[in-house]
Amino acid sequence: MTDTAAPKHYAPKWDTDTRPTPPAVGGERETLVAVLDWHRATFELKCAGLSPEQLSERAVPPSGLSLHGMVRHLAGVERWWFRIQFVGEDIPMLYYSDDDPNQDFDSLDGDVEEAFAVWRTECEHSRQITAAAASLDETGIRKRTGEPISLRRIMVDMIAEYARHNGHADLLRECIDGSTGM
Repeated sequence: MTDTAAPKHYAPKWDTDTRPTPPAVGGERETLVAVLDWHRATFELKCAGLSPEQLSERAVPPSGLSLHGMVRHLAGVERWWFRIQFVGEDIPMLYYSDDDPNQDFDSLDGDVEEAFAVWRTECEHSRQITAAAASLDETGIRKRTGEPISLRRIMVDMIAEYARHNGHADLLRECIDGSTGM
């Protein structure tokens, strides 16, 4: 222990924050699962209470990012890493084609609630796949290279993906309605 005093002021939490706190001490798998779920819940919290129009707003020009586009993107990322690459399901990618690789962010003509339902379904598939894996050392195959990739690495990459987009969501939400918080 050090003599350094703990800070008295912290980033405020959102009034509606019901996210479970990841464990401060725990095994690797328990920690990775909890942190990834915390990031998923954080993204949903940053989107809560906004109208479909606000969720589709590109509020930080010149960026084309919107919360609606990000939920579509994250649904596709969940499917890509867990279902397509890790377990090898032969299913189509979401909101992507080689002819239109940015349609997740660019084509916001779909129903926002449907996009959230698809994302929640993909998150649930990912949780089930993770729970069914005997070990974080199990591997899938990277489509781009044909090389193996472990569930551990996928979990770490997904945490980084959500952390990056939660930062984007912070900026978008503050620009949309002034809301801030951890």
